[in-house]
This record gives sequence, C-alpha cells and structure tokens, in this order.
Amino acid sequence: MKKFSPAFVFLIVSFFLVLFSCKKINEATDLGGNLIPAVDNVSTFETSLNTITKNLLTTDSAKVLFSDQVALGDINDPEFGQVHANFCFNVSAPAYGSYPFQPRRDTIHTIDSVVLSLRYAGAYGDTIGNGVQTVSVYEIPFSGPGTGLRADTVYRYNNPASDFTGGSQVGSKTYSITSLDDSSTIMDPGATYRVANVLRIKLDNSIGSKLANMAIDSAFGGYYNDSMFRTQFNGLAVKSANSGNALSYFNLSDTATKLVVYYRYQVNGHDTTGIVQYRHTVNGQSNYVNVQKGGNWAASINNTSSDKVYIQSSPSGSYASVVIPGLGGFGNKVIHRAEVIATKVPSASDNIYTPPFRLLLDRIRKNGDSSLLFERDLLLGSDGSVGYINFGGTINNNLYRFDITRYVQAIVTRGDANDTLRLWAPLRVLEYSKNLGYYVALPVNNRINGGRVVLGGGTYADSTARLRLRIVYSNQ
Repeated sequence: MKKFSPAFVFLIVSFFLVLFSCKKINEATDLGGNLIPAVDNVSTFETSLNTITKNLLTTDSAKVLFSDQVALGDINDPEFGQVHANFCFNVSAPAYGSYPFQPRRDTIHTIDSVVLSLRYAGAYGDTIGNGVQTVSVYEIPFSGPGTGLRADTVYRYNNPASDFTGGSQVGSKTYSITSLDDSSTIMDPGATYRVANVLRIKLDNSIGSKLANMAIDSAFGGYYNDSMFRTQFNGLAVKSANSGNALSYFNLSDTATKLVVYYRYQVNGHDTTGIVQYRHTVNGQSNYVNVQKGGNWAASINNTSSDKVYIQSSPSGSYASVVIPGLGGFGNKVIHRAEVIATKVPSASDNIYTPPFRLLLDRIRKNGDSSLLFERDLLLGSDGSVGYINFGGTINNNLYRFDITRYVQAIVTRGDANDTLRLWAPLRVLEYSKNLGYYVALPVNNRINGGRVVLGGGTYADSTARLRLRIVYSNQ
C-alpha cells in the first residue's frame, strides 16, 4: 500500500477545509449558488444596513385573463379588513349554424332541470371553522350594443362596473368548501358517473326554456353566431353573501365548468331524454374583488411611525416602500452577497390567513411613475422563464430573502441610483428593464387575493426581525 508524505496529506486536508469554509457565513443563506467567502473580519466582512419602511397604496391595474382562476366569497380579517368577491362569465352554444336540442326546433321540449357546474380549484381563509358559503346566480341583462358583459373587454379586478347587476335571480346554493373535494354521482341520459371538485347549482328552468326557444333560421337567431347568441343570453353573475370568512376559487375555462340543460321530448309517443351543454370558450369574464381596509393595516397606511409592514395581496394596491440610506455612502467594496431580508412577525389570525405564495421586490423612481426590474439579479430566460429561484421571494422559516447583489455592486462601484424599493404581492406586473429597453410582463402569484402577511419593519422592536439589507463584502 502506497504511503503519502505528511506534507501531501496536510495539503489535501487544507484544500477541503478551504472548500467547505467558502460556503460558511455568519447568517444562513438559502439563495444563489455562488461561493461566498467565510466572514473572518480580516478580509471579508458582514454588516446589515437599516431601512426606512412605510405602508402605502397604489392603483392595482391587474385584469382578469381568460385562464385566471376567479375568486368568490367574503372574508373579515381582524388584521386587514374585509374582502368580498363576485364573478361573471359568459357561455357559448355547442355550435353555431345548427340547433342543439333534438330532434328539431319545432319539437316540444320539456325542460327537466338546469344546472350550473363550476370547476373548484381551491380556497383561502377559514375553510374549516367557518367555510360555509351562500351564493346566488343572476342572468346578466343585455339592453343594447356595448351593454352587459362584453367579450371584447378585459375587466380589472377592482372595477365596480364589472360587478354586473340588474338581472333576475335564477338560482342559489349554500355549500361547505371542504365538501367540494368530495365526489358525487351524476346521472345523465345514457350515462352515470362521479365527479369531484365541482360546485353544482340548480338554476330556474326558465333558463333552459329561453335557450330552447332560440332560433337559427335568420340573422337574428340566437344560434346564428356567437354575437347574436350574446344579445339573447349575455351570461351569468355569481355573487356571494356577506358570510363564510373564506374565498373559493373556480376555473371557468375548465371543461367541467358548464351550463347544462336536461330536457325531454316525445318520439312515437315515448319520452326521450337529452342534454345540451354550454361552456365558457371565449373572453367575457370578470371578477370584482373589493378590498376594504381595516384593522391595523388601515391604521398603518401613510403612518411613518408604523414599525410593521402590511402586505395584502393584489388587487389591494398594498405595498411597502423601502429606503436604505446607508447604501449611498457605503463605499467602493467587493460585494459577495447583498440580500434584503424580511421577517414574518405574529399577527391576528395568521394561522388562517396565510402569506402570499410570492412577494416581489422591485424599484420605483422618486416620482413613482416607473416600476423597474432588478434586471441584473432577477434574470429572464429566452423561453420566457423568470429566475425567481435565485432571486428569492418565497417564504422559508418565516423569512423572505431577495438577492440584489449585482444591484448593490453597481451602486457602490459605479454610483448608480440608490432607488426606493417596493415590496408587494401583485398577481402580475409590468416592469421596465433598462437592459432590454422595454416593459416585460411578469407573473408573480397564481391567484387573486391569495394571502396576506405582516413583516417586521425598519423600526421593529426586535432588531433581529427588522427589514434590513445584509451585505457580505471585502475591501478593495
């Protein structure tokens, strides 16, 4: 067996000690893959810069896209206030240019029942202790061109005009959110099957009669084309009562979301059954999510003495401005790591109203007219991917971390602007990238109003939980 000299063994051991020490830092970091030198306070140092934080509001312009999950329900959060959500959507005929009820239009069709089926996609809030919701369904009226729910319009989440009213109520239901996961048996003509994650609401048979009586044989018939269909059946509004303390989410574009008409007709003196299904296939959906500020969040808005940061997810317009005064005079250093650290602190009912899936950190100019991407740190892939994994923004052990190392290096080396930072939880956002020279659309969260969180601010009593900028650096 070959023996190695003591000098060679010492060299090998030293190599591995140096290799592993490169990952050691005084405060644990989960972000990034670059090697960070050990903080020895000789050549490599660590410091935290204080921040000035303030709770503010901005106009949230998020719009309801065709594939978005829509929210329905009512929340009374002791820390943040009330959220109420209703949604509206249209449906299309199975086909145009043909009559969907068998065997023909001049047949007498007897409507047995009409059911609205909605694909359940999840919930937020008190789904266990008080997750019972009561909802009502209304037909949306059409009174002329440009009225009612329009397929050529993309509606904002916080626009009261998109909460269509005035139509007659055609159905209602009280349900437990936890029961929506259960399967139920559906008996259709010629088939029996089980479905789960579906809310079924029985509607008035008058809806089925209206659909069965539409014509096809002229340019004014409802089954002539999609535009004429909407003049006679503009869509449905689904509205929640002020109870339940939770939001349910539904996927309108899923094939399980449909309006189903069950009917009978006579053939040779015998009853024959049939069904016609109408689905949401084109634009024409709205989700009015009304956020009423309350509790400690309302008291903190524009209050410079607030020691906490309140983040209510979109479409609230809630954000925290973050100023780091010490960064401007930090001096020219080699920045190994610079990360903004925000700590979740206790708040009322935070076991029920959980944090948003992701927080976003961006920059705003002093006049507030531009939102700027951290384009050197939040990298965009040529395939449209967004580098959130390395940049950060999801909670881990009650901490949110954001890696802004290259941004800080540009400030201390080149004298780039020390911008005001913005911390918030949008659904999606347009961010300007100086590198690209245009705005880019970033998806941030996958649901509207899907969480809230209270963070330690710049003056929080526990200094270890204050929002701060942590820097690992070396002198030049």
